[in-house]
Amino acid sequence: MYENIKSPLSQKSEAFSARVIKMVQFLNKEKDKCLSSVYYQVLRSGTSISANIGESQFAQSPADFVTKLHIALKEANETRKWLNVLKSADCLTTTQFDSMNTDLSEIIAMLVSSINTSKRNQSI
Repeated sequence: MYENIKSPLSQKSEAFSARVIKMVQFLNKEKDKCLSSVYYQVLRSGTSISANIGESQFAQSPADFVTKLHIALKEANETRKWLNVLKSADCLTTTQFDSMNTDLSEIIAMLVSSINTSKRNQSI
């Protein structure tokens, strides 16, 4: 029987996805509606991180596992770019940006570590 024990990376990415959703809800209510397409870009990329990490848990092979984590890493990088745009456009305060960016940096570090460990284990 499969037990759904979530890794720290999975837990952190799911919590980040929830934060991104709440941030976009706030921005849609409080900020300029003409920027909604930007809000949805960060929503898409920010929630995709967790989705790809979740897919990696059922990878078909070690190489597929690494591929899914690489996709999550690319989505995290895109999310960072959109957060920077939102901060530059004064949609996010420095405090809001720093909080989101800190969480995202932790996820990126965990992804890089997981990818490197998996690649190292594959070559043994």
